[in-house]
Amino acid sequence: GDPNVSTASSVREQHGHDESMHTCAPPDAVVWPQSVEQVQELAALCYRCRVPMVPFGTGTGLEGGVNAVQGGVCFDLSRMDTITELSLEDFSVVVEPGVTRKALNRHLRGTGLWFPVGTVDARASGSSWAGG
Repeated sequence: GDPNVSTASSVREQHGHDESMHTCAPPDAVVWPQSVEQVQELAALCYRCRVPMVPFGTGTGLEGGVNAVQGGVCFDLSRMDTITELSLEDFSVVVEPGVTRKALNRHLRGTGLWFPVGTVDARASGSSWAGG
């Protein structure tokens, strides 16, 4: 099958819960878009077909936001992980939604800048998302 689409039960279950107390509610399918254009095309298709869309980062949220309570398609944005622009003059950076805090800080190493946002538990070791 297509490496950017999965309907496998284990993949759907992985994408159907986060760190919250909510019960797993897996999507009907998981897709891994790799560009803004692919996200736009998939979103337009889901809209036309009235299929719910659920964005997915790392699944570390605490609110149940990744639970696909009405089914639908999960958009796993982890493969959109490019740092596209860095301006040292105005301390800004443009990243795709799959860029992790750890990857961003690795990119910033040597500039005198860092991105300190994250939690204080074990997952803060790099699994929080800078772009999503």
